[in-house]
Amino acid sequence: MAHRSECPSKMNVTNTKFRPGPEFRFLSSRATHLTLLLALALVGATVATARFRQPNEEYRARRAKLTSQLDGPLVVFGYSGNEDPSEFAVFFQEKNFYYLTGDDEPGGAVLLIPDPPAGKSLTGPREILYLPPRNPAIEHWEGPRMGPDDPGIAEKTGFAKVEVFANLRGKLEDLARIYPTFYTLLPGQQEEGYPHLRNWSDWLKRTVPGANIRDAGPMIAAMRQVKSPSELALMQKAIDASIDAHLDAMKRMRPGLFEYQVAARMKEIHEFEGCSRESYAPIVGTGFNSTVLHYSTLDAQIKDGDIVVLDVGGEYGGYAADITRTLPANGKFTPRQREIYEIVLAAQNAALAEVKPGATIYGGAINLNAIARQYISTHGKDLHGQPLGQYFIHGLSHHLGLDVHDPGSTSRPLEPGMVITIEPGIYIPEENLGVRIEDDVLVTNDGHEQLTARLPRGVDEIEKIMAAGAQEKPQNAQIGPD
Repeated sequence: MAHRSECPSKMNVTNTKFRPGPEFRFLSSRATHLTLLLALALVGATVATARFRQPNEEYRARRAKLTSQLDGPLVVFGYSGNEDPSEFAVFFQEKNFYYLTGDDEPGGAVLLIPDPPAGKSLTGPREILYLPPRNPAIEHWEGPRMGPDDPGIAEKTGFAKVEVFANLRGKLEDLARIYPTFYTLLPGQQEEGYPHLRNWSDWLKRTVPGANIRDAGPMIAAMRQVKSPSELALMQKAIDASIDAHLDAMKRMRPGLFEYQVAARMKEIHEFEGCSRESYAPIVGTGFNSTVLHYSTLDAQIKDGDIVVLDVGGEYGGYAADITRTLPANGKFTPRQREIYEIVLAAQNAALAEVKPGATIYGGAINLNAIARQYISTHGKDLHGQPLGQYFIHGLSHHLGLDVHDPGSTSRPLEPGMVITIEPGIYIPEENLGVRIEDDVLVTNDGHEQLTARLPRGVDEIEKIMAAGAQEKPQNAQIGPD
C-alpha cells in the first residue's frame, strides 16, 4: 500500500471506521469471532485457535518497559464502542491500548504508574486495568463480556488489579497530589475519523487540571516498531493468507472480470484462512485505474490488454499484511508493460539488497528510498523521452504491524525485528499504465528475510502461473452483469 505520508487522501480505512455503539451492534466482535472459530474448527485445530491473543507475559513485559521510561502516570484508553453507531459495524480495538493489554473489548483503560518523585511515597499496584461494569441487557444481544468483578479476572487479563472504570477519575486525582506530570496519547495535527484521542486527552486535562500532560505516543510507537517472535508469527499468518489470495488472483485473472469480483474472491480467501478483516480497503485497478494509487471504487470491467494492480492484504490476529502485484489481464505482458514492470522490479531488488540493520528508509548513508528512486530515474523514458522518476509519486516503504502503516519514525535506523514494506512504483496516466510491486520484509541480525518470498515477482513466473490458471477453467464462462 503506497506510503501514506505522501498519499494522505486515503489511509487505513477499515482500521479507522466502523466502530459500533453497544445499542446498535447486533453482531459484536466477540460473537463474530466465536462463530468463525466454530466454523474453522471443522478445518483444523491449528486454524481454530489462531486468533487468540499473545501470552499475558508479553503484554506485561511491554508495560514494564514502557513504565521504566516514564516520570509520571500514563493512562491509555481503549475505544468505547460508541465511535460508529452503524448496524453493520464490527468493533476493533484501539491499537496502542491492545498492544499494552491484549484486551479487545470496548470501554477499558489502562493506568501505568512509575516510581514516585524523590521525597514522595506510594503504595499499591503500579498497573491497573479499568473495565466497564457488566451489562446484562447488552450481553443478551452480544454475548458475555469481561467484568472487573469476574472470578479469575486477574489471571485472564494478566493484571493483578482490575477495577471498574468509574474509579479511574478518583485514582488520577489522588496521583495528581504526587506527580506533576501525566502521560496519555495526544492527537496529532489531524486526527482522522472519530476524535478518540482528543476526547480522552481533554477529559484527562479536566480531571488533573494542574498537571503537565505529555504525549506517550512516540515512546509506544518506538516499541511497536520492533516485533517480538509471537508478533512475527501472527504477521506471517496474515502474509501467508494474503499470498494465497494473490496466487488465486493470478490463476483466475482474465478479461471480462470486474475489479470487485477479484477483490471479493481475495477477501473470501483471507477470511477462510482466519483473517478477521482486510488490512485496508482492497485496491484492484485496471487500465487507467492502475495509475490511481489508492483506487477503491472497483467497478470497472477488466479488458484485454489492460494491466491490473492488486494491492490487497488481510489482517490476522490484529496484525497486517501489505502486498501488491501487477498482472497483465490476458496473461501476457505487452513489450511496454514488461519494460516498465522490469524497471520497477529492478528498483525493488536494488532497495531489497540494502535492507539490513543500520540502513534507513529515508535519510542516512544507506537510504532505501533514494536507492530505488535513483534506479527508476536512470532507466527508461516516457513517451516524450523524459526520465521516469517523475512517475514514482509515493514513498518506498513504511513500517508494518498492528497498523498497515505502523507508527514510528521512518528515519530511525533499521533494527532486527522491524518489518517494513518495499514498494516502488511507476504510474503513467497517459499510457493507462501503472506498476507497483510490494513485499513485506523482516530485518534480521545480518540482513533481511523476505516474508512474502513465496509469491512470485518475475515476469516469466507470473505469466507461467497465469497460463496454467487459464487452462484450468473455460474462457467463455459467464461472469458479472451483462
